[in-house]
Amino acid sequence: MKLDFALLNAIVAVANAGGFREAARVTGTNPSRLSDAVRRAEQQLGVRLFNRTTRTVVLTDAGKALMERLQPAMSEVDAALDAINRFRSTPSGTLRLNVPVSAARLVLPAIVPAFLAQYPDIQLEIVAESNVQDVFRDSCDAGIRYDECLEQDMVALPIGPRRQRFAAAAAPVYLQQHGIPQHPRDLITHNCIRGRYASGVSPEWEFERDGEPLRVQVSGSLVVSVGSAVELAVQAAIAGSGIIYLFEEWLHPALDQGELIPLLEPWWLSFNGPYLYYNSRRLIPAPLQAFIDFVRA
Repeated sequence: MKLDFALLNAIVAVANAGGFREAARVTGTNPSRLSDAVRRAEQQLGVRLFNRTTRTVVLTDAGKALMERLQPAMSEVDAALDAINRFRSTPSGTLRLNVPVSAARLVLPAIVPAFLAQYPDIQLEIVAESNVQDVFRDSCDAGIRYDECLEQDMVALPIGPRRQRFAAAAAPVYLQQHGIPQHPRDLITHNCIRGRYASGVSPEWEFERDGEPLRVQVSGSLVVSVGSAVELAVQAAIAGSGIIYLFEEWLHPALDQGELIPLLEPWWLSFNGPYLYYNSRRLIPAPLQAFIDFVRA
């Protein structure tokens, strides 16, 4: 039995995404088109591949059996097409990177424009998340992370600045009203602008001086989502709402213009810069290989 290749792609996309809406977002199409493609595939095959409710889309036993054989075959097709891509003078295709919001702001602006200029046939998609999870979620080819435990077969390629710091700062008006902290422990009595992860955890502020680490659990009237709402935190700090502790590069413009005053600088925590993570055992698509080569150069 023959089935249109586009219908097979639709089945795989919906199965991997766990739903029509998410599959449409990943593939750049619309849910109704994918739903119609799956319906036509089921009609031609004579079996139901998905059980659908208003909230879930789950593979049937027939769908699972098909995916067990279909997924490896589609991967081989992608690999074959990508092998042909290597014979082109200029790589083409889509490269999807999963990155934290901080990397999208502080690392990629110095890389992306030059990369796209050198490889105009590559479409680069950046998935910037506050709550960073699996590098390969959303069909991403690679991701940027800070010092994390590497899973087996993962490669870490340095990207961006190799050393970074967190910087504590506050607006002049705040310091005039509340005084200047002389030690990180003094922050306990100050109004600090805190971040909170999607898990609900509000991390302690970490400092270090002469090899002596120090953690302080601060408090304050403003709490923002780590990553997505950080710019609000910066603007609030500039307006005098409290003390902020953030990537030094993120605060540079406000520090340089005197909108924020650096605090406790000898205690600022220094840490390793980010890495580009990818799986060494997966076939590296031509767009990703081009990006790896570009970063190495």
